[in-house]
Amino acid sequence: MTGELVVSRSGEVHRLTLNRPGKGNSLSADLVEALHDSLDAVEQARGRVLILQGEGRNFCTGFDLGDLDGASDGDLLWRFVRIEQLLARLWQAPFATIAVGKGRVFGAGADLLVACGRRIVVEQTTFSFPGAGFGLVLGTRRLAHRIGETAAQHVVASGAAIAAEEAVRLNLATACVAEPDLQATLDREVAVATRLDRETHAAIAEASRSDAGALDRDLAMLVRSAARPGLRQRIEAYRARR
Repeated sequence: MTGELVVSRSGEVHRLTLNRPGKGNSLSADLVEALHDSLDAVEQARGRVLILQGEGRNFCTGFDLGDLDGASDGDLLWRFVRIEQLLARLWQAPFATIAVGKGRVFGAGADLLVACGRRIVVEQTTFSFPGAGFGLVLGTRRLAHRIGETAAQHVVASGAAIAAEEAVRLNLATACVAEPDLQATLDREVAVATRLDRETHAAIAEASRSDAGALDRDLAMLVRSAARPGLRQRIEAYRARR
């Protein structure tokens, strides 16, 4: 598959590359659907490892704000629902998930990275979670699971940028490496991820996650926050402030 998502495979290792570098790999509706389709394919192939990365300078700069013209509140709500469902699928995947962060990891793009089990970032990567700026509750519980409730509330409320080294300290990222060391780090991660058989890995992942019912609550909270009248206007006002 080419276009907005590039898919490659080497044995049991599947690699998905967000391929909108001119748009900061922001999440268009088509890109989100391509990611859903690719997760279907990995599951059907009984893949062991999924590596998620971005083409160009940035991993992902979040929700695509460039195509708001003509979009209704209902259109935008549906797009956010599909993003939340994507995040939930990554969070509960029965295979290992490894995200490679670089450049800007922003908004829904940061939530995308947080949803993955291993989160490798290169030096100079920065994170930000600005979605609450237009009234959206997306990914907050998963972020709190990674970095703790107090830190998550501060990060979301402030929208401040977080440097790579601080991200590791918070457990937002699991490792920070220099660019030349990235492939060797990924090779080690894949070796660990494939040490156990697929069924054992899936069982351990399920046993170590928070309860499955929380995923439904995440979706409900997202829908309630996005369903408030004036979603498009709130996003446009946020974009104007930026």
